[in-house]
Amino acid sequence: MTSWHSLPVSAVEDRAGVQVDLGLSASEASKRLTQYGPNRLREERREPFWRDFVEEVSEPMLLLLLGVGVLYVLFGRLVEAGFVWAIVLAIAGIEVLNERRADDAIAALHAVAEPQALVRRDGRPVQVAASEVVPGDVMLLEAGRRVPADARLMEGHSLLLDESALTGESIGVDKSADVVLPAAVPLAERLNMVFAGTTVLRGRGTAVVTATGTRMELGRIAELAEQAEEGPTPLQEALSQLARWMIWVAAGFSVGIPLIGWLTGQPLVEMVVTGFALLFASVPEELPVIITLILAFGGYWLSRQGAVMRRRRAVEMLGAVSVIATDKTGTLTENRMRATKFWPATHSTRLLTVGVVCNDVAVDGLGAAGDPLDRALVEAAQARGVDVDALRAAHSLVDEYSFDSARQRMSVTVRRGRRLWVTVKGAPESVLEVCTTVLVGDEAKPLTNKRRAAVLRTLTGSGGLRVVALAEKESSAASLSQAEAEAKLTFLGLVGMQDPLRRDVPEAIASCRAAGIRTVIVSGDHPETVGAIAGELGFPTSDGVLTGQDLETLGATAFRETVDQHSVFARTTPEQKLRIVRALTEQGHHVAATGDGINDAPALAAAQVGVAMGQTGTDVARQAADMVLMDDSFATLERSIRQCRGLFANLEKGIRYYLACKIALVASCLLAVLLAIPLPFQPMQIILIELLMDLAASAGFVAEPPEYDVMRRPPRDPRERVLNRHMIQAIFTAALGLFAAVTAAYLITWYGSHSAVRAQTVAFCTWLIGHVLMALSMRSHQPLLRVGLMSNRVIAGWGLGVAIVLVLIAVVPAAQTFTRTTTLHGLDWALVIGAAAAGTLWNEAAKWIGARRRTTDAAGHTTPTSTRELIQV
Repeated sequence: MTSWHSLPVSAVEDRAGVQVDLGLSASEASKRLTQYGPNRLREERREPFWRDFVEEVSEPMLLLLLGVGVLYVLFGRLVEAGFVWAIVLAIAGIEVLNERRADDAIAALHAVAEPQALVRRDGRPVQVAASEVVPGDVMLLEAGRRVPADARLMEGHSLLLDESALTGESIGVDKSADVVLPAAVPLAERLNMVFAGTTVLRGRGTAVVTATGTRMELGRIAELAEQAEEGPTPLQEALSQLARWMIWVAAGFSVGIPLIGWLTGQPLVEMVVTGFALLFASVPEELPVIITLILAFGGYWLSRQGAVMRRRRAVEMLGAVSVIATDKTGTLTENRMRATKFWPATHSTRLLTVGVVCNDVAVDGLGAAGDPLDRALVEAAQARGVDVDALRAAHSLVDEYSFDSARQRMSVTVRRGRRLWVTVKGAPESVLEVCTTVLVGDEAKPLTNKRRAAVLRTLTGSGGLRVVALAEKESSAASLSQAEAEAKLTFLGLVGMQDPLRRDVPEAIASCRAAGIRTVIVSGDHPETVGAIAGELGFPTSDGVLTGQDLETLGATAFRETVDQHSVFARTTPEQKLRIVRALTEQGHHVAATGDGINDAPALAAAQVGVAMGQTGTDVARQAADMVLMDDSFATLERSIRQCRGLFANLEKGIRYYLACKIALVASCLLAVLLAIPLPFQPMQIILIELLMDLAASAGFVAEPPEYDVMRRPPRDPRERVLNRHMIQAIFTAALGLFAAVTAAYLITWYGSHSAVRAQTVAFCTWLIGHVLMALSMRSHQPLLRVGLMSNRVIAGWGLGVAIVLVLIAVVPAAQTFTRTTTLHGLDWALVIGAAAAGTLWNEAAKWIGARRRTTDAAGHTTPTSTRELIQV
């Protein structure tokens, strides 16, 4: 095994089979990927279909149904037994397919969220999935990136890495490519190596990959402990507890109803089988399945729209967000800076020359990586005829001190002839601090207080442009420390850059306001720049833009009150952003925070929903976040909130429908027992009812599109119980309608004919039609004809399937034998359809009246209808 840390830089290329300045070719990388396999610690293995099927059949409810089939065999009813077992196969198959579809959705989600690596291929920097990195790849290291594989450092400039994930050492480790170490040196002391799972805190460099997959140092750790799976969300836990509580209620009815029936003269065998069937149908075992499906498919759908959910809780919590603490650059704006103004204009070429040298954007990688400000300087220099490649080639790099939030500047030292040339760029206030002279014409003159004030006045009149200051000096010293390099500089001037608003952001901000979501801008930019953007978006700026310096003087209580009252903050540090997020949370808000830098990670972790940027965000920010915006756009965040609100509304509809059906089923059977007449359903019919009902609840409502007014409602309180008073009222109201329809049709037929099979057929058909109509009506609080019968194709298809079952019952003797039904005549069908329509579509009349009232109120400019009034049964 090669000890890469003991090899000199000159020997690494030959051993790895690569030229650092070119990297691997695409074809060679493909060959090595085949040879070494994907860069993953372990491969996920999917269980075979038959094993998933056996596990599903082993579920208590399906074992119960198998027991019903066995009872039918013991009682000599083989046809019924065969039909029950066929239903078991159908249910198990459907559940396995649903789980596999959810797994596929989650796998696709993980593929979209997979970390990216910047490597050199065919002489150009390219972004590839971390899993596609191969031994011999030339990695380009930048601040904020996670290292995807073990590698030998070939070149490094001020490189500082966080290796705590690997070694437990909390202090950053300085790296150097030039050292050669003994083969036996411990892992923590291999200063010329970088390892997978660590993070670049500062600087940049180039490294050749030496190990991937399980051959990495991180692979040894991964073998010792498996990564813990994400636990259930609060909503999943709440529904699981609710399901467990309702199991006892369902079990009581499933025992009590058959017992009362037997005591009042019903056949014992029939009552035993009915008890099993009722238990199967009334236990709400599908509740956790419904929320799991919604979270899984909701996350997948959002990923298709550019919002990748890294954690399931984000799908649940995003719809409850009441405050968004957002960055400005890239999220609200295009993050495509353009140098549009120079102060003084006569120094524009010199300013751009310094800006190109103090810059780490590769000319051939302008569109792939690099800070937007750096790209703007390079592009402006090229537009003015500066040969960027020649300029950089003529000045060899000596030292680079990357930009950080504390210094607010970057400095690069290069060799120009026999002297060192120091170039600096950064925030104007920060650069002015380290300057002692200023360029006036072609002469450096003392930077007096008057001249410093003139520069600051220029900033005040910048009109909201992003302004960067540039400075330089020459030195005859052999080398300079950071403090020495960033001292006694000559101030050259300012470059003003414009980053326009994204086109769809104003509409998205307005939509959030209408939804009761407050947007707070937390930016590190100059107050005037932030204020200009806030003004364009209609933010209240009458109290001015608060700066980080303003916040520093406030105590804890005053800080919370200030943050609760103001919405625009500038020149803030990542630490202050974290305090703002915490203060908003302490005020009772549910906060979504956006960020892209290493130091944004604490704020992202502290927010209920941390949102990282997919294009400009660092790997550290993505790791800390709950979701990633692949296009960095605030509008995508707004669309995600809309979708998540719709998902939760669909969940409420599905639960309401699901429990209403179960209550109606139990109530209709209980009434028949109390009246000492046959039950309205045969056991086989109860099983079929449950099968059709579960399909509707777990699939139909999941596919319902968000309603038009989902962003006109106030944020949901995630602490509120799922079964609140309004929800319980809606469930029992809907159950009462279906119960009344089925019971009325059943009792009229029973007392009119005293034929149990005819009355049960009428009840069964009324139920089938009624519960489809109820689902159609409950899918929206708007009138059904307004949203369209076919707008939810899943429910429409399910309704068509129920219609086919009804036709089979009506005309096919074999179907009647299986379902224990008989042929109905014209008056019977009129009763069935009339009762089903009257018992379930009364809600449509109520919705039409409510819609007309809201239209009248809107025309009269009255107070808008509350959210609670909008939500119908």
